[in-house]
Amino acid sequence: MNLSFGGETREGRIDLEARIDALVIAGWTGRDEASVEAHIAELERLGVKRPKTTPIFYRVAAALLTTASSIEVAGGDSSGEVEPVVVSLADRLWVGVGSDHTDRKLEATGVTLAKQVCAKPLAPVLWPFEEVADHWDALVLRSRAVSGGRRRLYQEGPVARLRPPQELMRLYRGGAPSLPPGTAMFCGTLAVAGKIEAAEQFELELEDPVLGRRIAHAYAVHALPVEG
Repeated sequence: MNLSFGGETREGRIDLEARIDALVIAGWTGRDEASVEAHIAELERLGVKRPKTTPIFYRVAAALLTTASSIEVAGGDSSGEVEPVVVSLADRLWVGVGSDHTDRKLEATGVTLAKQVCAKPLAPVLWPFEEVADHWDALVLRSRAVSGGRRRLYQEGPVARLRPPQELMRLYRGGAPSLPPGTAMFCGTLAVAGKIEAAEQFELELEDPVLGRRIAHAYAVHALPVEG
């Protein structure tokens, strides 16, 4: 999967051409293990199977990654969730913001399948990871859901609630400190404010209050008919 990004650095903006060959979705990445366990039990009561490990790493097709401003999904049972995303390129590690858009109805059948059937939107802007590594926990994730003219805050909170990317990369690679070039990893999400719901549009944001900048992205969701 070949994608174009704008790399925003302290020295200015550069153009990035990225070939992504591997896409990893890290799940159950919360730092508070008690909260993670409570959420697992909650989903079990809804028919979603307990993960084999926590965190867990789902491999999905790299072709699902997109910087487009719209996606198509089957039916009306999918929704987005904002996540920090680390992208390993030949020159360095970068960070951005994306949405692990997932079919919620299929989750009861299998989480891997549910994640595989939806595109994974990613903002077309990245920051060098080393520019935020020393104040990572200060970064803020935010998302909004828009439907029927109503725009509501869907998720908001510090990335400090999630395991740091360095830890996730080591766990995924069995101790190796980073990702192979050409790999992107979604690093987990925050609880939804209210109920999980589908929307006509999702808005994503990663804010860096220390350096005074943010990455924002929005994508429309077009539901295709389910004919059987």
